[in-house]
Amino acid sequence: MSGNSENVSINGVPVDSAGSPSPAVAAVRELLRQRAVDTGLIGAADGDEAVTAAIDQLLDREVRVPSASADECRRYYDSNRESFRSGDLVFVRHILFQVTPGIPLDRLRRKAERTLAAVSTAPEKFENFARTLSNCPSGQHGGNLGQIGRGETVPEFEQTVFGHGSIGILPHLVKTRYGFHIVVIDRRVDGTVLAFEAVRERIAAMLTARVQQTALRQYVSLLAGQAEIRGIDLDPAAVPLLQ
Repeated sequence: MSGNSENVSINGVPVDSAGSPSPAVAAVRELLRQRAVDTGLIGAADGDEAVTAAIDQLLDREVRVPSASADECRRYYDSNRESFRSGDLVFVRHILFQVTPGIPLDRLRRKAERTLAAVSTAPEKFENFARTLSNCPSGQHGGNLGQIGRGETVPEFEQTVFGHGSIGILPHLVKTRYGFHIVVIDRRVDGTVLAFEAVRERIAAMLTARVQQTALRQYVSLLAGQAEIRGIDLDPAAVPLLQ
């Protein structure tokens, strides 16, 4: 995805990406705003708050998402039983390199990777690195997050720390919505697998959300194919608005 926010336009309307995570997100929002205007959900001059509400209405009305069936939920459960456990605990330390406006992502990643290499070579210096480099308040305590149970962190972090049985410094960075993490798992306490009935609604919501993401991306792709887009290559699959 590429583009300069100064010359991005949708159907001749300039896209202002100020305050948006990226020009691509701003472009998708403008694409949806124009569709909401065309369908009478909003006026062309309405403000940001009205635009956001209108986009929500638009997606609810025009993007049809079937709910996951009981059979689909059962098949997913049978294939992923270990993901549905109760009482699992991990004792974790981390160093967070936070994504913030104005800091190039590649530069931040390289800094995190250099620190991971240094920590892997000298694990005894982890606490010092956490105190001096981490953007998380836990850095003041050497990066110690204490014990973490399932459902207590963002999904991408949880998937990593509970998705395997390793102990020690993870050999790769963990990418979350907050940034890049260097993670140490000091200890694990295993729980028990939950019964299907206890997690059926959770599975249904998750599977339905996956279908929704695909439907949203297809919808944006359809609108983009019908629009005159200048200054950016729009890839709906990579747009945070739809994730």
